[in-house]
Amino acid sequence: MRRIPTLLTVMAMAALGTALPVSTAHAATPCDDAWNGGATPGDMYAYDGTNCTGFLGKYAGWDSNWGDGIGNYQAPASNKASSVLNKGTTLEVQFFNGTGSGWTGGYICLSRNEGFASNLADDTFTTGVTVNNAISSHRWVSFPTCDKWAK
Repeated sequence: MRRIPTLLTVMAMAALGTALPVSTAHAATPCDDAWNGGATPGDMYAYDGTNCTGFLGKYAGWDSNWGDGIGNYQAPASNKASSVLNKGTTLEVQFFNGTGSGWTGGYICLSRNEGFASNLADDTFTTGVTVNNAISSHRWVSFPTCDKWAK
């Protein structure tokens, strides 16, 4: 007779064990890895590929023309970015599809809180142009300057 209560207890515990979710670690993306381990605070990063792959450059300053051969972003970076990362410490990054210090053309911003945009293919500048492979310049701005944010 003692075996039945023991057997029922074991079966009940086993049933509870399968009913509770098992915690598993989620694999970090390359953007997560870059943000958490490799990105220098104060810098903005751009990548040729999605998910922060294919490093194009990093910069703590502004660059009004990624294709002019001056600054940290040079000819290979212009109109190549497919993902970006903002490790800024006080400002947001505003990306443009135009060049020049007049900061004209469409723009999109990446906040410090967001951290990164792993695939720019589904984002558009304020002009409606797709952001992917279309960034030509960037600058650091305060939060109220932006009203169009990367996803």
